[in-house]
Amino acid sequence: MAVTNNTMILRRDLLTRIIRLLREDALAENIDRIPYLMRPKGYGEVSRCCIYKDRAMLKYRAMGVLGFGIEDEEDEMTSLAEYTRRAFDRTEPAENPLSVITDACSACVKVNYVVTNMCRGCVARPCEVNCNKGAIHFVNGQANIDSTKCVNCGLCMKNCPFHAIIYIPVPCEESCPVGAISKDEQGKEHIDPEKCIYCGRCLSACPFGAVMEKSHLIEIFKAFRSERPVVALVAPAVAGQFKTSLENIMGAIRKLGFDDVIEVAKGADVTTTNEAVEFAEKVIEGGQAFMTTSCCPSYYRLAHRHMPEIAPFVSHTRSPMYYTAEIARKQYPEATIVFIGPCLAKRKEAYDDPNVDLMLSFEELGTMFVAMGVDAFTNETSMPLDGTIMASSRGYAATEGVMNAVAGQLPESYRGQIRPVVINGIDRTTIRELRGYAKNCPGNMVEVMACEGGCVNGCNVIANPKVATRQVKELATKQ
Repeated sequence: MAVTNNTMILRRDLLTRIIRLLREDALAENIDRIPYLMRPKGYGEVSRCCIYKDRAMLKYRAMGVLGFGIEDEEDEMTSLAEYTRRAFDRTEPAENPLSVITDACSACVKVNYVVTNMCRGCVARPCEVNCNKGAIHFVNGQANIDSTKCVNCGLCMKNCPFHAIIYIPVPCEESCPVGAISKDEQGKEHIDPEKCIYCGRCLSACPFGAVMEKSHLIEIFKAFRSERPVVALVAPAVAGQFKTSLENIMGAIRKLGFDDVIEVAKGADVTTTNEAVEFAEKVIEGGQAFMTTSCCPSYYRLAHRHMPEIAPFVSHTRSPMYYTAEIARKQYPEATIVFIGPCLAKRKEAYDDPNVDLMLSFEELGTMFVAMGVDAFTNETSMPLDGTIMASSRGYAATEGVMNAVAGQLPESYRGQIRPVVINGIDRTTIRELRGYAKNCPGNMVEVMACEGGCVNGCNVIANPKVATRQVKELATKQ
């Protein structure tokens, strides 16, 4: 799901500048200069209408890095320095990790089918003939679509022999599988937290960078400066984010200021064992039609909020993060526990987990390495891996990784009875498939991942998902 584009480049530049100032303990004094440094006079071609709007939008994005949303703005004259002071004074991060910068939203027109100037005004006029709503008429030999009559069925586009009619989506709305983002009366987008499953698709899809994530960076640096130990829990997908060994990555994370770094694959061992026992009891021995995995928080939220018919078939086993956090909390009862993961959904899950205090995304981790001068590619900081962790648990991040790990823990006599099904990414089509499974499932063990390819393709990853998948799978086969 990670997309290389200018909004991503701007976001990482902004993150790097803010982290450098945090490291130097000079953020409040200098943060208001960042938008001007990123868009100085004579900058050249700007991203929006003018340099002043570019700067204003950078200010709002900086608010997101500080952990605030647009809904927190009471006075637009409030400086970033003031928001920095408020961020250091608050006691916990925001519950809802998403916010829409309404002034950055371009209010994309919701007219999905448009006639281009490639229209030849042909005699056959199949677009007009096949339109059941009478929405197409011709003016001066060119087809026109009446948006008040159009129902966006697409028949005109399908029937045009010159491909002169095109489909133009509203990117954020088109990407959302549950209809959680929609326009207000001004045409600006808003996210309904009751519907949202925090898959992060809108975050990646918006070409104007209007959807932003609220960071926990301020809280993490506060934790570094406190007397309490700070412990990082690192998701298995991190193994594919940097072209170096997992030992080097773990060591580099510790060098950022963490007192200990624990692989979440350790909790995946518990998830694997528990889910295998549950599958055997419910499906093989108990006769339940099928069982789905439960470690993807986006899918878990989807099932329980939008698909009551599928919810009874979701495994009751908790996620690897949950079990790893339990282990870490017992070992470090007074510590600040920070989960490092690939997606927005894990930020929400971390907020809801009583044993996890904060969350750092892979994107933020990468910018921290750059801003703090930590080399993740050297063996000098290499950290030995936990030899008790099952190799298959390090493969959870890639599609079929959970299923293969669980199947491997079943008794030999049960493995031949597994009929696997993989839902490789949640969208409107796969949601319809899942609903159908409640009546007739083609298999009995169903793995569901919100992101195509698995966690290696979360909205906060920084590596090419295909390369990351290869690295994760290679690690999962090592004994």
